[in-house]
Amino acid sequence: MKFDTVVLGGGIVGVSVAVHLQRRGLSVALVDRKAPGNETSFGNAGLIQREGVYPYAFPRDLASLARYASNRATDVRYHPAAMPRLLPFLYRYWHNSRDDRHTRIARAYSTLIEHCLTEHHDLIEASNAQELLRTGGWTKVFRTSRVMDKAVAEAQRWRSEYNVEYEVLDRTALRASEPALSDTLVGGVRYTSSQSVSDPSRLVTAYARLFESLGGKVLIGDAGTLRPSWHVMTQDGEVESKSIVVAMGPWSGDIAARLGYDLPLAVKRGYHMHYATQNGACLNQPVLDAEVGFMITPMIRGIRLTTGAELGYRDTAKTPVQLEAVEPLARDIFALGARLDTEPWLGCRPCTPDMMPIIGPAPRHDNVWFAFGHAHHGLTLGPVTGRLIAEMMTGESPLVDTQPFRVNRF
Repeated sequence: MKFDTVVLGGGIVGVSVAVHLQRRGLSVALVDRKAPGNETSFGNAGLIQREGVYPYAFPRDLASLARYASNRATDVRYHPAAMPRLLPFLYRYWHNSRDDRHTRIARAYSTLIEHCLTEHHDLIEASNAQELLRTGGWTKVFRTSRVMDKAVAEAQRWRSEYNVEYEVLDRTALRASEPALSDTLVGGVRYTSSQSVSDPSRLVTAYARLFESLGGKVLIGDAGTLRPSWHVMTQDGEVESKSIVVAMGPWSGDIAARLGYDLPLAVKRGYHMHYATQNGACLNQPVLDAEVGFMITPMIRGIRLTTGAELGYRDTAKTPVQLEAVEPLARDIFALGARLDTEPWLGCRPCTPDMMPIIGPAPRHDNVWFAFGHAHHGLTLGPVTGRLIAEMMTGESPLVDTQPFRVNRF
């Protein structure tokens, strides 16, 4: 089987790349060890974060650092055994999180974020997946006025710099918006220009069906069998292509290393669990408890509770202590019922130390392209990344300046 391009990775980024390349007349195979949408793209909170112009920074104030050092915080946990190997990455992450550097990063990063909705809407319409899209934004809620006031100031800054729309909800307005939330919450900030989906995996599956309808081929295979130039084994036999796109999320570094690229990549692990509701409780939009560090989101399967970040090795066994810690706190603000999953789901967010994805050509290969490292915004930025890769590969002028995202910045 011969193709112009093989895309390695069937998550939101890889599927989006495949769709955009196939649209431009290339013959494309999408190869992953599972069906599309069943790894990292399966387990997120379903947000398309138009407000996410500032990627998540490493805390730099002493109070936060001391709190996280205790390893008892609800929003960030770490595996002590992994810290010696992770420290160089974390230092670079901390370095890039200084206010002036973070602001400079946001200027580049925001060029991707500003197109996240229009690029998703394009693929959603083409794949007839409108029933999965939820408009109206999402809401940060607060237990204390002090923290809420800081979030309002942050939202004001984002609106003045990047036209991020929001509205402030006092206690009464929050109750009107989400009647089932606890009245102990003092209020919220709703990011009205952002959107969400009711099942991220189904969305990726819909995009994959679109890819197939355009003539693309979805294959189950092992990227570990990749060899120049370029062959990979699948269940249907060996595939040969002129070029490859590495879009394997947290596994991308393995392939990049085999090709001779030593990239500063790490993962933020995260968990989710689905719940029934009690007493007819209904959640209208995704809700983030900003002071505890969890999100509850209405999904097709039930209410999905997602945790913050767990720092450790990608392949270490599940240690869902964060989920156990935040579940009772989530029950304090919303009437979660019984667990619906037999065990917590674990996924890994692929991260770079400057908080920006890697999008572009591999410097020492004319026919290898990288599309990974999107951290918390993989779902948000999948379609715009797919468009950019396809534009660069076919010689079009990219939608945005891709220089800040090239791999040779490291």
